Amino acid sequence: MAQNTVEKTPLTLLGLGAMGTALARTWLAAGHPLTVWNRTPARASALAAEGAGVAESAAEAVAANTLVVVCLLDDTSVDEVLAGADLSGKDLVNLTTGTPAQARARAEWARARGARYLDGGIMSVPPMIGVPQAGAYVLYSGSRELFERHQGALAVPAGTTYVGEDAGFAALFDVALLSAMYGMLAGAAHAFALIRKEDIDPATLAPLLADWLAATAPAVHRTAGQLRTGDYTKGVVSTLAMQVAGTPTFLSTAEQQGVSPELLTPYFALMRRRLAEASGEEDLTGVIDLLLR
Repeated sequence: MAQNTVEKTPLTLLGLGAMGTALARTWLAAGHPLTVWNRTPARASALAAEGAGVAESAAEAVAANTLVVVCLLDDTSVDEVLAGADLSGKDLVNLTTGTPAQARARAEWARARGARYLDGGIMSVPPMIGVPQAGAYVLYSGSRELFERHQGALAVPAGTTYVGEDAGFAALFDVALLSAMYGMLAGAAHAFALIRKEDIDPATLAPLLADWLAATAPAVHRTAGQLRTGDYTKGVVSTLAMQVAGTPTFLSTAEQQGVSPELLTPYFALMRRRLAEASGEEDLTGVIDLLLR
């Protein structure tokens, strides 16, 4: 009975872009009473046929339920949409993408208006929402009590990962993970560029590349351990000195293949700088310290 009660928690959703619509349809399919609002009424109307209640204003939608989820374009949109809403006693879950500073300020803003607050970072694209095997999840930070109270409902569209009481942590983890993704994609782009002018089917490289990236990914655990202890020489497989010595080969190959090295040279420059300042027997972890201002 308790689980059934959690599953049927009524909620309000403000914002029906591609992500908001995916969230709405998943909650509706799971039987949650859902009130929706969107600046473009047609998007909200389309969900009425699937069982959603459509509010005429954001204030009316907020008034309908205690749990209010916001999934808008940006932080400024949150200000505009909630300007006339009474948030006293509400549980506000903000899934709008923003910075850690914006999340912390929004948490204070919510508390000043009598609301409890959770910030969220969605690690997913809309087609992954509501598909358990897709691996989608949402990072949450802020009130742990609020997270635990609504975790059942929040877990319906995607998995949930709580990262701390600091409201800014979800946004921080979100950007950290996406930054790593872009770094990986940059490396993949360089790899494909190297073979682009050759008689090589990119589909031949793709599985090798995917397997190689998957095999190297666990190295982040060694990096984390070194950062915790401050010992950057522990568990080193390829020393900084060895890796710096190998960089000319990468640059020469790029030149020979007619490929710009601009995706590699900033990192190689940091590696050389670290080697000049520290022990060549350490790992690449010391590069992280060079990035801190």
